[in-house]
Amino acid sequence: MDDQLRQVRITADQATGSVALDGRNISKHVSGYSLSQRAGQPAELVLLLSPLVKDEFDGLARVVVGEAPDPGPAAAAFLSAIDAGELERHVLARHDLMDGGPNELTRAMLRLLQEWASGMWQPQEVNDAVPQ
Repeated sequence: MDDQLRQVRITADQATGSVALDGRNISKHVSGYSLSQRAGQPAELVLLLSPLVKDEFDGLARVVVGEAPDPGPAAAAFLSAIDAGELERHVLARHDLMDGGPNELTRAMLRLLQEWASGMWQPQEVNDAVPQ
């Protein structure tokens, strides 16, 4: 491993960011990064390569292999925040998710949870599916 330090510049705002290594913008090759530093040590930048990157990269860098985080804890936290009654009401109100096939309700719930997890949750007035 090359222990030589490289000049790194990271600029980020709420929607976009850029990563430059030794003055060269490498943002299109990167899907994410993690920057950490311990007292008395140089900063360490872990780059996660974009899945669009092929086997080509031209430049020097101190290479540290990054590993994507385990999605399990985030999924568990998301699911624990779901109100089962609200999920059921929203699914039964979404006729576009129902197709009459086997396991229709479960598949519709999973699809709706995927939408919510992707940030596509739309607050809407939902009437109870069962008449009072």
